[in-house]
Amino acid sequence: MDPTPPDATLIIDGQEVSIREREQTLLQLATGLGIHIPTLCHHPALSPYGACRLCLVEVKKGKRVKLVTACLYPAEGGIEVDTRSEKVLKTRRMIMELLLARCPDAQPLQHLAAQLGVHDTRFRKKYDDCILCGLCVRVCQERMGRSAINFAHRGAKRQVLPPFAVPNEVCQTCGACYSICPLQKNMLPAITRNEPRPIPSEFDVGLGLRSPIYIPYPQGVPNAATIDDSACVHFLQNGCAICQESCEAKAIDFTQKQETTEVNVGSIILSPGYEPLSPDVRPELGFGRYSNVISALQFERMLSASGPSFGKVVRPSDQQPPKKIAWIQCVGSRDVDHRYCSSVCCMYATKEAIIAKEHEPELGCTVFYIEMRAFGKGFDAYYNRARELGVKYVRCAPSSVKQVPGTADLRITYETNRQRITEEFDLVVLSSGFSPPRGVQQVADTFGIELNEHRFAATRPFCPVETSRAGIYAGGPFTGPKDIPETVMEASASASGAMALLAAQRGEFVQSKEYPPEKDVRGQEPRVGVFVCHCGKNIGGVADVPSVVEYARTLPNVVFADDNLYTCSTDTQARIKEMIGEHDLNRVVVASCSPRTHEPLFRNTCREAGLNEYLFEMANIRDQCTWVHKDEPEKAT
Repeated sequence: MDPTPPDATLIIDGQEVSIREREQTLLQLATGLGIHIPTLCHHPALSPYGACRLCLVEVKKGKRVKLVTACLYPAEGGIEVDTRSEKVLKTRRMIMELLLARCPDAQPLQHLAAQLGVHDTRFRKKYDDCILCGLCVRVCQERMGRSAINFAHRGAKRQVLPPFAVPNEVCQTCGACYSICPLQKNMLPAITRNEPRPIPSEFDVGLGLRSPIYIPYPQGVPNAATIDDSACVHFLQNGCAICQESCEAKAIDFTQKQETTEVNVGSIILSPGYEPLSPDVRPELGFGRYSNVISALQFERMLSASGPSFGKVVRPSDQQPPKKIAWIQCVGSRDVDHRYCSSVCCMYATKEAIIAKEHEPELGCTVFYIEMRAFGKGFDAYYNRARELGVKYVRCAPSSVKQVPGTADLRITYETNRQRITEEFDLVVLSSGFSPPRGVQQVADTFGIELNEHRFAATRPFCPVETSRAGIYAGGPFTGPKDIPETVMEASASASGAMALLAAQRGEFVQSKEYPPEKDVRGQEPRVGVFVCHCGKNIGGVADVPSVVEYARTLPNVVFADDNLYTCSTDTQARIKEMIGEHDLNRVVVASCSPRTHEPLFRNTCREAGLNEYLFEMANIRDQCTWVHKDEPEKAT
């Protein structure tokens, strides 16, 4: 029977701490106290190993002082722990030099070495790509139950190898060895005979990859991760579950099932969106065959600051910036199978060309079109602005795209002004149109509504949101291709129609939102929190947002300042509330885009954090700063 009492105390970095003995290691204890101990071989869901030895700390027990690995040594009473003594730091630096000698080109090692004050190594460099941390071996054995890789040999000849040093069928190509390795070493080609199955990111339209556990898209509601059970090892092999044990919020529950809920309603609004036509409806244009022929939606993701190339326009074939881009319009629209115009393609191609020119002013942009449909408010002026910026418009429908032999460049032959011209481009963007949403017939049958000749929801010209069945309304591209302003307008119209229909029952099921008690800030000095938004290219592409944040921190009464990619997103709203509580903020300033749409959102966030909503101010640095000074970034900053 263990005579040690269940509760004890130890001293760590001069701080006396009460502990529950043998329930945690020194590394876990230090992490919980906010004390940083470097490590490369530790993972909370794997058994402690102590291979990298970077987590060394000094332990004094009685008169004996020794260096131990914090990930293995138990937190026990009666000891003194020093995580940053001179002896500890000197030993860590020596170990870091040895690791750098093994893998001098590894950026994670270089970053960690800089934190320890190590900038180079005195030892002979081997230029390897594995630091022998053992994470990949342990996750394969402990979590996957495969033992597809293990350590071989001893001392300086030690290696991580598959059995008999040959690719085998034991490996299930889950990719865990790659994802858990600190250096991101892809061992799969040397381990397995199986073909790895990368998972294309749906949100990035196949331009990037995603993991089996992922957040479908930024600013999702709810903004929570989901697990793809068709790719997750736990569902396929009943193994792993490393994410569940690593999740401190305990948010992962593998037993959850899909649920169907029935609700009684008085009206229905159908807005299932649309289906983008795949550009492969015209195989002669090369989509799917030539890597540098992409869809407009893929190019849109490429332009986004949160996209696979972080807003940089590159060719998929070699990741190099293109010098000439061609857009081909009406791909899938105005043909035998889709006789209608998709309404928005001309303007989204124009927008993409303008933004591409803003990224690279010397970029050559050519748009091949049949007819220019610029019928919305300000659209014609926008089209003329594109031409002024140097976007070339050619009235022609190219019949094919050919790849230049021996290169990934693309050749387009077209005819204009009775001249036959052949031109080469680095990248071709296909502007594909809209089609009714997938399963539209099932939707129509379920709700008993009619479809028109193009299989969109049938409505009447003077009642554009009323379907053929009373009480059921439709809006957006479900009734036909349209842009965002028209979709918003129809959303308001359909909501108004439903509310008018149910006016007699108005308010019966309304629940008043309850806010926390409001802080009494009378007599307090202002404690200002400043949140500056990058907003992709709109703000961050012009102004130097980090330097704006640094300047804000120097202003009187500012106790907190931070920058966010999208301040209006759900996760940033949660962070604002968290910072109001953590820093006891009694004033909040957000510098972002339009107050017309976002100011009510931020005021509500302050109120949810217990702060009076009128203690909030908003700076419109998009409309009134970066848009004004888009050619003068130093003035914008």
